[in-house]
Amino acid sequence: MSFPHLDAAGRAHMVDVTGKQPTVRFATARGFVRCSAEVVAALRSGTAPKGDVLAVARIAGIQAAKSASSLLPLAHVIGVHSAAVELEITAEGVEIEARVGTADRTGVEMEALTAVSVAALAVVDMVKGMDRGTVIEDVRIVAKSGGRSGEWTRPGEPDLP
Repeated sequence: MSFPHLDAAGRAHMVDVTGKQPTVRFATARGFVRCSAEVVAALRSGTAPKGDVLAVARIAGIQAAKSASSLLPLAHVIGVHSAAVELEITAEGVEIEARVGTADRTGVEMEALTAVSVAALAVVDMVKGMDRGTVIEDVRIVAKSGGRSGEWTRPGEPDLP
């Protein structure tokens, strides 16, 4: 098995995608922030002390999708042409889903994962004064499309909207 991010001497390097044709690509990631019942109640009533938690997390996630290449050393700088972050309050916390799209030479899986991760971090930051036990869980890619490998959906994942 070869690893494209390693050169012949085993050193990490950025894969050269210069010769690849841009194609339309999408990736969807999901994650969960587990919170106390007190936090869930504050989120539902809009009474979290730091303000609108979901709005802040949504914007943080979108901003993060556009910043993935500055955080991940071997990620390519690509045009993020769409980024949507949705958050849903459940009885146990906050479900997060990010869908990122591009028309570029490489996929947007890292951008979608970064969007979910940073949105989750924003939720934690906004509620940590109420619940220091808040936990980020199960950040994962659930679907991707475009590029050489085509369509993929994580088996057993609930349907995408």
